[in-house]
Amino acid sequence: MHHDITQYVVCVRNEDYTASLELRKIYALIPDSDAQSHGMVRLVDESGEDYLYPRDLFLPIQIPEPLSRALQMAS
Repeated sequence: MHHDITQYVVCVRNEDYTASLELRKIYALIPDSDAQSHGMVRLVDESGEDYLYPRDLFLPIQIPEPLSRALQMAS
């Protein structure tokens, strides 16, 4: 499944989600305005499926455009 990825976050906390989220790993956000309005983010976790997680487990990061393109091509 292809998602329109426009923003990336890094996991800074994973308590209660140690099997699903890796600390310091970059995750691509999947746009989901309904989730955002509830303080959540949608992303593909270590299971390979997309799920909702509390936004405060992550910090947004800016990555250079060439890296963004490479990450999208790799997914």
